Order: sequence, then C-alpha cells, then structure tokens
Amino acid sequence: MERESMEFDVVIVGAGPAGLSTACRLMQLAQEKEQELMVCVVEKGSEVGAHILSGAVFETRALDELFPDWQSMGAPLNTQVKEDHIYYLRDEQKATKLPNIMTPKTMHNEGNYIVSMGNISRWLAEQAESLGVEVFPGFAAAEVIYNDDGSVGGVITGDMGIGHNGEHKDGYMPGMELRAKYTVFAEGCRGHLGKELIAKFELDKGKSPQHYAIGFKEIWDIDPSKHQEGLVVHSAGWPLTEASGGSYLYHAENNQVFVGLIVDLNYSNTHLSPFDEFQRMKHHPVFKQYLEGGKRVSYGARAIAKGGYNSLPKMTLPGALLVGCEAGTLNFAKIKGNHTAMKSGILAAETLIHALGAEEQGRKDLTDYAKRFEDSWVFDELFRSRNFGAALHKFGTFGGGAYNTVEQNIFNGKMFFNLSDNAKDFEQLKQAKDCAKIDYPKYDGVLSFDKLSSVFLSNTNHEEDQPSHLKLKDSAIPTTVNLPLYDEPAQRYCPAGVYEIIDNDQGEKALQINAQNCVHCKTCDIKDPSQNIKWVVPEGAGGPNYPNM
Repeated sequence: MERESMEFDVVIVGAGPAGLSTACRLMQLAQEKEQELMVCVVEKGSEVGAHILSGAVFETRALDELFPDWQSMGAPLNTQVKEDHIYYLRDEQKATKLPNIMTPKTMHNEGNYIVSMGNISRWLAEQAESLGVEVFPGFAAAEVIYNDDGSVGGVITGDMGIGHNGEHKDGYMPGMELRAKYTVFAEGCRGHLGKELIAKFELDKGKSPQHYAIGFKEIWDIDPSKHQEGLVVHSAGWPLTEASGGSYLYHAENNQVFVGLIVDLNYSNTHLSPFDEFQRMKHHPVFKQYLEGGKRVSYGARAIAKGGYNSLPKMTLPGALLVGCEAGTLNFAKIKGNHTAMKSGILAAETLIHALGAEEQGRKDLTDYAKRFEDSWVFDELFRSRNFGAALHKFGTFGGGAYNTVEQNIFNGKMFFNLSDNAKDFEQLKQAKDCAKIDYPKYDGVLSFDKLSSVFLSNTNHEEDQPSHLKLKDSAIPTTVNLPLYDEPAQRYCPAGVYEIIDNDQGEKALQINAQNCVHCKTCDIKDPSQNIKWVVPEGAGGPNYPNM
C-alpha cells in the first residue's frame, strides 16, 4: 500500500511520563549542543493524558532533574503529602493501623505529592512542544517498520475509516509511515508493539517472566468536613483473601479523594472478580468513613507491570529503545513507577543525543544505554526492591509484608540472596472444579456500582463500525476450553464488561465481545488462561477519555 511518509531523527511512541521525558530531555540537550533534531511523539489517546491512569503519589526526583524550576513553571503538583496511614484489614469490619516501624520504609511518602498523572503528562507535553517537539495525539502506532537489515525504522499509524468487516468506508484514510533513525517505545504496561519486539528479539531471555496487577481508580467528591488534604491511606489484607495486592485512598485538592485497589494477576481462583473485590472494598469502615455522602465522578482501570528488577528485559535493540513501564521499570516496593519511568526516559535521551551527534544513520543497538541505566539511581532502587513482589507471592500478604519490612528497614534492600518468581501469571489459574465460588454482595448504587455505569464515567468511546481490536487466535477456544474448564474467566477479570457469555441464535453458548466498552487495561491479553486474546490498537482516539486521572 502506498502511504505518506514523514522522516524524523527520533519517533517516540506514547505521550506518558516516560515518552515525554525522553522528548523534553532530548531537545534540551540538542539546544545545549546547538544541534537541530526532528522529534515527534505519537499518542493513541484523543489528547495527551486521555489514557493515563495512575494513583498517584508522585516522587519528584526525576522531575527535579528534568525541570529544576518546575514549581515556578506551573507544574500541576499542588498537594504535598502530610500524613501516612497504613492499615491491615482483618475482615470486612475490622482493621489494625500499623505504626511506621512495622511497615517498609519504601511505603512512607514524606515529601511526595498527590497528583493527577494525566495532568502532569499534559504539562510535560506543553514543555515538549515549547522545546520544538511535534506531538500527535489521536494517532495510534499500529505497526513497527523494519528496515532491510532487520532493525527498527519507525512505526506506521493505524488506518482510519475501516468497517468492521474490513471494508473501506467514506473518509477512509490510510495510516502514515513515521520513519526515524531511532524509535523509542513508551506505550506503558503491556504495550502491544513492545510485546512484539520483546518476543521477536528475545529481549527477556534469561529473565523472570513479567508479573502484572490490575489497578482500579475512582475519583470522588466528598463532604468537605471529611476531607483531609494531603492524607495518604494504604491497606493490605481484606477483601483480597484469595489474591495479593492492596488498596489506597489519597486526599487530593478540591475536596476530592482518589480511591482504588490493586489486585495481583497471579491469583488462582477462576471465580475471583477483581472489579467486585474493589466494589466491596469501599464498604470497609476505613474507606466508607470518607466516601459516605460523596459522589463518584470518575472510574478507570489499568494493568501494572510489577515484576521489577528480576523481570527487566534488555531495553535496547537495533534502531530502538524500550523505556518506562514498556520495560517494567515500576518500583512495586514503593507502588510508584512515574519517577522511574521519567528517569529511564531521561537516560534514553542522553544515550540518543550522543548517538545522533555522531552523524550516523541510526539502526544501531545502543547498548551503552544499559551502562547508563546500571549507573543510575533508578537501577539502585529497583535492585533494592528486587525481592518485594516475590516475597508477597511466596509468603502471602502477612508473611511477605513482614519479610519486606525487615529487608527494607533493617537491610536497606541489600539481602545477600534473590527471591525469584518464575511462574507466569496466567498459568496460576485453576480450573473451576477446583475453586470455591465467591458470593459477591449486590451493588448498592451508593458506594458500589456495576461495570456499565462505571465505564460510562471513564468517557470511553470507540467507533462501533470498526474491526474489533480484541483478536481471538482461535474463536472456538472461549466455548470449547475456557468455558467448560474455567467458567470463562474473561467475564470476571475484565473491568469493563467487554466479554459476555450469551446464548446465540442456535441456542449455543457463545462469547460476545463488546469491544466498544474497552478501557485499554490489557488484562485480557495478560490473564487469559489459553493466551488466546491479543490486544491491538483500535482507531486512533478510541478508548477512555480520562479528564484528570
């Protein structure tokens, strides 16, 4: 197919913290060296920040390096953490507040800020554009361009105006080739192009498999008398009796709180519904005391790459780099990945400016990035936290928490051995006959809600007459394997009601895919026990439109 083509020095896929930090630092360095560069950032969301979802308590370490005067520049960091509360929830009513000495110091948040990472990304995009970066929201990077020598040569954006049967509609527009000397992949957790590159170039060879969680978030307007701006609440234990993970509630500005639950995706009970675990969590007195009388104004969900140090792939390949959550740089011991993602992008920019200044034509494997990464504080952070997730998986919430407190607070993360977890998350799911059913309470419409009303609050929208971006490798597997063996868990692990088992016109069970509901969390691509679902990008601008998540 004949496509229009644009040439750049660097193409960056994804306008999140990692991608935009790469772009900003690259242009800062180019200005210092009086070097002209053509850099673009392509973003699948309708606008920068539309697909960004994060808790988030934000550590400013990387931002301090990137823009030392960020406060005077108007960066949207307005609520500094004033107090940490950490609870162990014993059951649906009881909780024990833990003193700081009994919790890992990585969970303490003095000096951090409660923020919307969507708004920080929008601010970073403004800085990037002022430095000369071209930012293209609403264009999904659908394919990797490979050069004749096998190196990465850029990306192709998705075609627009294709009907669900593949026909070209009025207004059809083929995607463009965005060619570059180097391409930086910053798609976030489980990026579909990053997944392809990791497999093609065996970048994860010799590493532990990546581990994931699904993270939920809601924003609530609450009674001003209950609001305590700057208060951070974390908890472990109930309702996750059959999974590991934890919950949070952050008191942001303007009488709003951010509330959510993180559920590790290595759970074994096929009847478990992460969405329903989150809904019932909000009824616990620790959370109910703040939410009661308030109004839920936003909802979203996103997968989290939490394998850390032991799961980091090789982050360079001929013509390309992987940065941020694309590579899995999140520090799960802190439940934070934004500062580490930004630092990985800064290091990528420092590597790229050196390569581009050598008047070469790209295509190289910039292996010196690994040396820069290993000499940085982000590597030190991830190394010190390398056992955190594996300890929770091996010893459970209570035992793993005790181990992590000792390792972080006494040994400073430098125990003389490594704990590893080499079991893939999807392989942990047991068959339905071996699992106890879970009786979830009904939604009350006050604190707990159904999936469809939740998706409505995510402002999710897809052009309905387009090919489904949720691809089944074998259309028979959902009803011949997953349904009889696992009671088709896609009905439960999806947080948006995308997958339904229905009776078709022939009176047979069939899987219905409501792709227009998809909030792009990628959980189906991760947790399907048959690994039969492949998530690819829909038309650009499709998906959630988060205002300030």
